[in-house]
Amino acid sequence: MLALKDLHKRYDDVVALAGCTLQVDRGRMLGFLGPNGAGKTTAMRTIFGLVTPDSGEVTWDDGPIGIEQKRRFGYMPEQRGLYPKMRAQEQLAYLGRLRGMDAKAASASADAWLERLGLADRRMDRVEVLSHGNQQRVQLAAALVHDPELLVMDEPFSGLDPIATETMADILREQAEHGKAVVFSSHQLDLVEDICEEVAIINAGQIVVEGDVRELKDAAPIRHLEVELDGEIGDLFDGLEGVRQIRSDDHIHTAIIDSGTDVRGFLSRAQAIGQLRHFAYTTPSLSDLFREAVK
Repeated sequence: MLALKDLHKRYDDVVALAGCTLQVDRGRMLGFLGPNGAGKTTAMRTIFGLVTPDSGEVTWDDGPIGIEQKRRFGYMPEQRGLYPKMRAQEQLAYLGRLRGMDAKAASASADAWLERLGLADRRMDRVEVLSHGNQQRVQLAAALVHDPELLVMDEPFSGLDPIATETMADILREQAEHGKAVVFSSHQLDLVEDICEEVAIINAGQIVVEGDVRELKDAAPIRHLEVELDGEIGDLFDGLEGVRQIRSDDHIHTAIIDSGTDVRGFLSRAQAIGQLRHFAYTTPSLSDLFREAVK
């Protein structure tokens, strides 16, 4: 289990972490969310000793994280951490050896991951000649080549096309299913909602929401109301209590409302206005929870 406990970090007048506390169990995948500058990258860097917190601690399996523990971790930074002039396969094999693998095992693992990520035919290309998306795939392979116990990734889906995104999502699910602890940050909230069991939302250096995605949605004090009508809505929402936010896009109107709001009268009024093409009353999306948490 990875645990970040009451981490504080300040850069002069800028507070990066202000009591950040979270944990990720083996076999679980956590989506680490937050607005820009909230402290996500700083928190992840503390795991590897790239940032030293002013106070607090980071532990793995209830113990301190030393060199041996770090060799069993995989890290995918947001910025490229690759040697641009090295060939992809040689670089992955080299990184595997740095993590304690023998040369034969490291080379075989490098080939296997390049094959899995659709880069077998580019294995001997220098990293600098690969596209942004393919460099991202090599960076993922670099984090996985030594079969880590913990996988930490900062914006791993950035710049990927839909096919590459699906491949990476499948790999992350498999890693968690195989007993690894997986944590990654992302601004693609719909994707996080699709593939993560758990999320943690950080704002101003503190975790403001953490838990099982389904349970958080069920327990949320808000609900998502969506209606599509032919015609103008006029004052349709005026009689609805507990409205927190309304968004309109052409004929589709979405509202965030209090969970206890009775919408039966609203539905009757909507039907009386014009042809009702669509009506949905659901638990909030992860995007809704995010906006409520950090607004």
